[in-house]
Amino acid sequence: MPGAAYVTLVTNDDYATGAAALIRSLRLTGTEADIVVMHTVAVAGDRLEQLERLGGTLQQVDLLPTSDAFNRAHARDVLHKVAPFDKGDKPPLHTPLDNFTKLRLWELARYDAVAFIDADAIALQNCDRLFRYPEFCAAPNVYETMGDFHRMNSGIFTARPDLATFETMLTRLDTPGAFWRRTDQTFLQRFFPDWHGLPVYYNMLQYVWFNLPRLWHWPSIRIVHYQYEKPWADPHPKSEILRPVIDLWHRIAEGGEMPDLSTLPRPGAEDENDGPDEA
Repeated sequence: MPGAAYVTLVTNDDYATGAAALIRSLRLTGTEADIVVMHTVAVAGDRLEQLERLGGTLQQVDLLPTSDAFNRAHARDVLHKVAPFDKGDKPPLHTPLDNFTKLRLWELARYDAVAFIDADAIALQNCDRLFRYPEFCAAPNVYETMGDFHRMNSGIFTARPDLATFETMLTRLDTPGAFWRRTDQTFLQRFFPDWHGLPVYYNMLQYVWFNLPRLWHWPSIRIVHYQYEKPWADPHPKSEILRPVIDLWHRIAEGGEMPDLSTLPRPGAEDENDGPDEA
């Protein structure tokens, strides 16, 4: 689709590792769309060169011009104490304040449509149809119970870059006493209260593998999102329970081909016929 791009964000060298696998995976799906890597100055030059060689279009971005009070409220130690992550482990590379830099994709006005994908995700099938979805679409934050469909996950979403929208976001983001419990995710759900739901298979969170195994159906999955623990972590605290999902990431990251999804191992021991029908 002309004027369309996938966008990801890299704010440190760890996420550059993830972005490399993401770019490889997107190219394996046959997309010809631009893949824009928004990055901060914290990322090493050799890591950026690698992303560029893989086909990423580099776009240096600054952190948002937020106030000192806002920055203190969203510092890692403060945020994790007030709003702890009690469902899984956030690695040391998690820097909550950096997450808001994701909003700068609305400055990419040279594109008519973008699909944002977190750098800790990989695409398994072509996702170009995302560019035809309106603003703002995101998949539900489902990984523990089916009752979570009312919450969105900002790891993958569709947007229409627009400078006026970006300026409006800045005015609403940093207000006296502002505290966004899950940073950009909480803010975007508030900013787009009528957000449209993407199929959950466009943002299959890795914890679905063991919490909701009957929902996991490889041939239907478009994107796997490695929320909480990262697949490149060594040692990995959940390596045994997530082994097939982690192995798939390493296969792609290390230059392998995309496997036949129908041949991948299934979670649990449910019957083949219990999975959802293929699209």
